[in-house]
Amino acid sequence: MRIMLRPPFDAELPAGFEEIIRSKLMGKEVTTGETVEIDLLGKPLRFEVILADPSPMKVSKNTRIEITRNEVKEITLEFDEKVKEVLPFSKGPVVVLENEVRIYNWSGQKLYSGKFEELKEVRVAEGRVVVVHGSKLTIIEP
Repeated sequence: MRIMLRPPFDAELPAGFEEIIRSKLMGKEVTTGETVEIDLLGKPLRFEVILADPSPMKVSKNTRIEITRNEVKEITLEFDEKVKEVLPFSKGPVVVLENEVRIYNWSGQKLYSGKFEELKEVRVAEGRVVVVHGSKLTIIEP
């Protein structure tokens, strides 16, 4: 169980500050994406919860607290049919559906979409996607 927090300010926090944060949040429920407020020396200090794993979670003495300056980016792609396979590709993920191959970039934008009868196999090699369908082979270079 861990929580990744991002402070809204750009300052170096002292070593062991994670322990102070844990003690202030102990017993509270935290959810990814929310902002938590910690009272420190009478002043509110806000942190953005970049990741709570699991989310939501109740902070305990076993919860690992991490402080980061980076933001975690998450993209969810939705499909009307079941995804058979996802292949990693240098330009982004290659999604194999029942009779369709889609290539996306890492920002989730569609680069290519093609339907194939008798789709048998999809492979990625040297910046290209190879599709085997029926008695044919199609090479895609997005």
